[in-house]
Amino acid sequence: MMTIAEQDEERRPEAPEDHEGAADFFRAIGKMIKLLRERKGLTQREFGQLIGYGEDQVSSLERGRRTLHPDMLEVVDKVLDAGGLLLALKPDLEAAKSRARVKHPAWFRDFVRLESEAVELHGYSTHFIPGLLQTEQHARALHYMRRPLLAEQIIEERVMARLARQAILDKWPLPDFSWIIEEAVVRRPLGGWDVHHGQLEQLIRVGRQRNVSIQVMPMDRTEHAGMSGPFTLLTPKGRPQVGYLEVQNISRLCTVTEEVRILASQYGLLRAQALTPSESATLILRILGER
Repeated sequence: MMTIAEQDEERRPEAPEDHEGAADFFRAIGKMIKLLRERKGLTQREFGQLIGYGEDQVSSLERGRRTLHPDMLEVVDKVLDAGGLLLALKPDLEAAKSRARVKHPAWFRDFVRLESEAVELHGYSTHFIPGLLQTEQHARALHYMRRPLLAEQIIEERVMARLARQAILDKWPLPDFSWIIEEAVVRRPLGGWDVHHGQLEQLIRVGRQRNVSIQVMPMDRTEHAGMSGPFTLLTPKGRPQVGYLEVQNISRLCTVTEEVRILASQYGLLRAQALTPSESATLILRILGER
């Protein structure tokens, strides 16, 4: 459910940062967007369709629980006929996002930085929906079922941190993303069917983006290249591809060329063995129709 890095963050104290000032700024932008949306006569769903967000994402945005990538301000400004009002906030938003950046443990900090700079990211997931694809409700449900139990404040901080990482999905130029997710993951209703329904809709919505490929690995395959477990491959701009592995309380960033080559080879086989993106979307829609 949670990455090793996220678990480690809960065990280590964070240095004092200006989280509250940034959070207040995000809430202020959210209120401004809500006012402009309502003035335009758009529902959250209609506004979301215009900017490529789901209704729950718009709701989170307007409440200040998530914020826009600075490059998205121009799009939102045009959609809401804000006349440059939102675009003028870009430098302030960039500064606020920098102040609100979550302090990660030293050994994970490099991966977070590389992830934010990635021009390509590919992941194979065996037990949970990848964090970059999670809805707010799904992420919160995962943190609530975490053992040992987390304090309410820690849960909210972790949910906001996970949503903040999703800013890469809005970055321009658009990075190339692909994920292969085991069928059991898309069938397991973690958090209940209402939460799971919204999560599956999110997979369909994000999977329609032209730079995103989501594939499901069906349970009836007689051959499977992923028996060694989940992993992530990412390529930072102008730098070689790296891999990331984690299992139980062990995680590792792979930079050795031969190790990364083996992971990339496995990922290629997994993509060939999984359902195509179109077939995967059909399966997810079928699961949605079952409830």
